[in-house]
Amino acid sequence: MEYLPVEVIAWRVHLHTLYFNSNDWPVYHELTTRRLDILITRTIFQTRGLQCLSIIMDDVDEFTAAPVIAWLMYTRKSLRQLYIYNVRTSPAINIIEKCGRQKLQVLSLSHNTISGIEPSYQRFPCLKSLSLSHCSISALDLSYLLAVCPKIEALTLLRLDIAMSDAQASMELNSQSLEDLSVEGVSLEKFILETDSLEKLQLKDCTLEVFELVGKGTLKLLKIGDVSVIHLDIGENTENIEVVDVSTFSNLNHVDQVSHMISKASRLKGLRLWGVVFDDEDEIVDMQTISLCFPQLTHLSLCYDLKEGLLQYNGEA
Repeated sequence: MEYLPVEVIAWRVHLHTLYFNSNDWPVYHELTTRRLDILITRTIFQTRGLQCLSIIMDDVDEFTAAPVIAWLMYTRKSLRQLYIYNVRTSPAINIIEKCGRQKLQVLSLSHNTISGIEPSYQRFPCLKSLSLSHCSISALDLSYLLAVCPKIEALTLLRLDIAMSDAQASMELNSQSLEDLSVEGVSLEKFILETDSLEKLQLKDCTLEVFELVGKGTLKLLKIGDVSVIHLDIGENTENIEVVDVSTFSNLNHVDQVSHMISKASRLKGLRLWGVVFDDEDEIVDMQTISLCFPQLTHLSLCYDLKEGLLQYNGEA
């Protein structure tokens, strides 16, 4: 029987977090991928209750698929947070297929291909936060993925590569638990989100013909930056909105839609309109009208173009 020092046993049992980041240690770039996957595998296999695993490999050659699958399978019973960035494998593996587990609460993937989601199986019953960055996925699979996360609260979609067959199709997402949605660098014909719990909505650098939010009006924060959208609809019930941040909007039709939406936000506390083009007749830019419409407003930041010149204001209301 092998007897191990007490400190070794404690390390194996009580180590809960492991980070492997190729940017933190130059030696990572000097090792062959074979040596690197042996190092990571041996380290992970010495733990017994790992709860957080982060692997970030920039400018590192492809791993063989077997050790990456081994990392995921070995930690599946205890892991609560998983961050996988730029971990390329040969052959390529679908990490979503390998990391379905009961305790996982946070999942963040970058540069991964996601497909073949089974909507009838709740693969992630405890997942609360999902982030997909530069991932390849179809609109349908993304909808299915959200469906197998019944407790998800935060969803981040960053520069997704939507499958070509769905590039001009609509994306329809449905979640009754989602509270925070952040979308950046996504191009779609139609984006429809149905949820009764959303409190934060952030759209940045997106090209959408239609964005529609269907829900009970729980939204508190709306942030839009450098977005091209023909029709923007966040619903009629906007009285709970507390913060509105809109920047780089030059289409008057867009501005009219935003003006209409926030005109009913009687609880508005923060308003930022930056780099926005208004028509002279838009009442929302009138300071007296702003003070009357938003009695709880405490922070105001304005920088917009009018036909007669530029107005800029930044400070407390």
